[in-house]
Amino acid sequence: MAASNSRSKAKAARPTTVAAYLASLTPEKRTVIEEARAFVRRHIPKGYAEFMNWGVINWGIPLEEFSDTHNGQPLSYVGLGAQKSYNSLYLMGTYDSSNGKYTPPFSEKLLVDAFKKAGKRLDMGKCCLHFKQLDDLELTSVATVIAMSTPKEYIAYYRRVKGLA
Repeated sequence: MAASNSRSKAKAARPTTVAAYLASLTPEKRTVIEEARAFVRRHIPKGYAEFMNWGVINWGIPLEEFSDTHNGQPLSYVGLGAQKSYNSLYLMGTYDSSNGKYTPPFSEKLLVDAFKKAGKRLDMGKCCLHFKQLDDLELTSVATVIAMSTPKEYIAYYRRVKGLA
């Protein structure tokens, strides 16, 4: 008889709408993600669409508006997701995957300096901020990064980084 393990179990289907995603969260996680979602929506420039992709809420440019992406997926600008032990705010414009560095004008330095000045711990991956509560973040600098590029500017940045310009 074959042993059963978690790898052999079928993965649950990921929610395909923001409403379904929010409904799938525990009440505690949902509260934090709803607060963070409202924060992003207040600061993101006009023209970005909100959609589900990669199992998290995304704000980006749909394929109907820009289809020249490296992976055939909509061009994500900001993402927001609940993880097991923390939440993640993905700031895709902060990381240049072509050279493995943070690049101006989306500078890591802006976030590092602001978090340090505020006395907050910066828990940052390549392009994401990890947090448990929204007030773990230094919100002024995060809002600045979110508001930094219009869709047109972000497409130009993406083209330049990917050598498509």
